[in-house]
Amino acid sequence: MTLIGVLLLTVIAACGDNSSSDEAKEIETIVFADAGWDSIRFHNSVAQTIIENGFDYKTDVISGSTATTFQGFRDGDIQVYMEIWTDNIIEIYEEAIESGDIERLSTNFDDNDQGLYVPTYVIEGDPDRDIEPLAPDLKTVEDLKKYPEVFEDPEKPGKGRIINAPSGWELEKNITEKFETYGLGETFTNFSPGSDAAIVTSLVDAYNKGEGWVGYYWSPTAVTAKYDLTLLEEEPYDEEVWKKNSGTAFPPNDVEVGVQKDLPEQAPEVVEFLKNYETSSALTETALEYMEENDATNDEAAIWWMKENEDIWTAWVSDEVAEKVKKAL
Repeated sequence: MTLIGVLLLTVIAACGDNSSSDEAKEIETIVFADAGWDSIRFHNSVAQTIIENGFDYKTDVISGSTATTFQGFRDGDIQVYMEIWTDNIIEIYEEAIESGDIERLSTNFDDNDQGLYVPTYVIEGDPDRDIEPLAPDLKTVEDLKKYPEVFEDPEKPGKGRIINAPSGWELEKNITEKFETYGLGETFTNFSPGSDAAIVTSLVDAYNKGEGWVGYYWSPTAVTAKYDLTLLEEEPYDEEVWKKNSGTAFPPNDVEVGVQKDLPEQAPEVVEFLKNYETSSALTETALEYMEENDATNDEAAIWWMKENEDIWTAWVSDEVAEKVKKAL
């Protein structure tokens, strides 16, 4: 009797373990990362629209910095990351893949730029606005040393101001290293904005006045789509130099779609869709420009973009799923 009792308890325990294992595999809500910029929010909305209406899952979003959302991604609090700027976080990205915490699915787009920009009229002038060239020989980041007066820091007269990336962004330290590498600290201040919105506000203010402005930005964005900006040149990317002092152009970025390790088992049909997800900077900028011009939300921009580009997104899913999504749109 004792032996039978032990065997029964063992069977019950085993069944309980299997039940909780199956339970762990189930997922009702798929959570996306919002790391703080408009293009990732737009791509989140496109993917969420397809997943909710085509595959009948609920979705949600967790917002934060790149560092916090990526950690949440590794820990399993976030299941989908629609824009992993891989070379900006290459060490922790590769570590997460090698450890099996996440899985790379596709390249969302790879035709992007980032670095220090100036309004093009700073170099070429703008006859339509009666603006003469402010720094006609400005071509490279190092050339900025010749023109501190063009980009005057209102808080430190006699010095120029370069707008860095927001504090907490992974690449803020690269811009700071460039200051030292190119010797910009003698004539410029390294200004840390509070947010992406603060960068845009300072740029738009200077642009409307036809004044000098230089700072970090990237494409695809609504800003680079709307305003005529020039990316200042640096030596071509060199991995050894970059790791030493950031003294080259930013590394080429494959902006990838990734999922948390359990999602392929939890929602294989969703993962199959995300493996097919591919756009471009140009396509992304059309949506961001629509958001800017129409004061639209990222959800509204996603619906507009999907109606305008039905041939693109319907190729990512089956005909049955595409019909369900089109009906919902």
